[in-house]
Amino acid sequence: MTTPPLAARVHRSGTVLAAAITLVAAAVWAAHHGVQAASYGDETGTRLAAVWAITFLILLSQTIMYHCERARRVSPRSRRQLDTLHVAVLLPVYNEDDGYLRLGLASFLAQTRKPDSVHVVDDGSTSGDYAQVRAWWERAAAEAGIATTWQRTPNQGKRHAQAAGVHASPTADVFITVDSDSCLAPNAIEEILLPFARARVQSVAGIVLATNHRANLLTRVTDLWFTTGQLTDRSALSAMGAVLVNSGPLAAYRAGVVRDNLDSYLNETFLGRPVRFSDDSLLTLYALLRGRTVQQPSAMVFTALPEKPSHFGRMYMRWMRGSTIRSIWRMRYLPLTGWAYWAHLLRWFQVALSAAVLGWLLAVEPFVYGRTPPASFLVVPFLIGWAQGLRYLGVIRSDERMRHRAVTWLLMPLAVIGSWTVLRVMRWYGAATCARTGWGTRQNGAEVSLAAAEAPAGSRVVLSDDDTLQIPLVKLLDPETETTLQIAVPVR
Repeated sequence: MTTPPLAARVHRSGTVLAAAITLVAAAVWAAHHGVQAASYGDETGTRLAAVWAITFLILLSQTIMYHCERARRVSPRSRRQLDTLHVAVLLPVYNEDDGYLRLGLASFLAQTRKPDSVHVVDDGSTSGDYAQVRAWWERAAAEAGIATTWQRTPNQGKRHAQAAGVHASPTADVFITVDSDSCLAPNAIEEILLPFARARVQSVAGIVLATNHRANLLTRVTDLWFTTGQLTDRSALSAMGAVLVNSGPLAAYRAGVVRDNLDSYLNETFLGRPVRFSDDSLLTLYALLRGRTVQQPSAMVFTALPEKPSHFGRMYMRWMRGSTIRSIWRMRYLPLTGWAYWAHLLRWFQVALSAAVLGWLLAVEPFVYGRTPPASFLVVPFLIGWAQGLRYLGVIRSDERMRHRAVTWLLMPLAVIGSWTVLRVMRWYGAATCARTGWGTRQNGAEVSLAAAEAPAGSRVVLSDDDTLQIPLVKLLDPETETTLQIAVPVR
């Protein structure tokens, strides 16, 4: 028995909103109790109370905003108009694992709304030439009616690989950017196109989940942290049409956003050095300058997360350096009349405020004034983390029971401690070293593999003797019969 490929959806519930507000209220109470219980004196206590009031006002506002986000739905007439658009997928490849690449390409064939064209560009990979994958894909795409090109270019970086795909698709109306380890949910393309029914929408972000989220503790916590961030911070921005950063594994842009800015996209420099990362945030900035940028929470994609701390560290450092450069461009180019500009400033205000309060409570008060913060202060970040993490529990995956996701949700203290310590240090170090504009990962081959011996249970790719691709994406549990089902996508 076979089932549709790996899928997920976001479940909306008033219970989740009520629980989130309750936990936020509990955090407010704990902070207030901490200020009153501490022997800080009236002046310091008043200042701390004001700081906590501002912090929780921002938090409560964000909570309400991200619950206001809704997946876009359209009329039958608008859907017919969207069906006429030429949708081109841009897929750059560099030193990717064959298994993940096959997995992603097979997911294009299983789409409810197939792309009109797919443009694969091998950016001078040094770990192989993907000859078998290419032969299979070109044959399978032709049988599915998907126009495709496959180029191999000298290594110049992801942006140049994408540009080669843009040049190969001069009639495209929408470009969908994916990574070489992206595995789209069956309705991902259909769903990510729906917001374009509104003329002002210039880009759409998808929701990124982990394919290998159960590989180890690092991938579990990273999946929890990353998914929660998309469904809180980015969802709040989406409600205002001001998403600041799309994700590489799945995003869609009106073709003009990419074509009209291609020259500056390929030749961005910072302090005289070419910038090779932060490509998704730059495309999002171009889109923001033309109109609204939103997220479609019903468009899901699965990707491989780093399984080793060293790999995660290089990835996160690249993100932080890119974030610093992009912040400078946003301050320079975003109009003051748009919500995106002020949302960007508010984010930096929150970062600076939290760093200042943390430093004051943990360093100044104990060592200068000899006063130790009350234990109730330690409760606050975890209550906030669990409140926001309820959004993670709102994601229903076809390959995982809710109780298993609840176990991951309980790991939120690890994500909070990591973000307040290691990631905070890395953020500021990344900002200080943002002139280092190299990519930093996958230089010596794929760092995450989908080999049968290493992949999560049920996640492997096997090419049978009759050259039929069998892809057991995941093991599913039938909620009615309690039996285990395996996904298989056969492609001749």
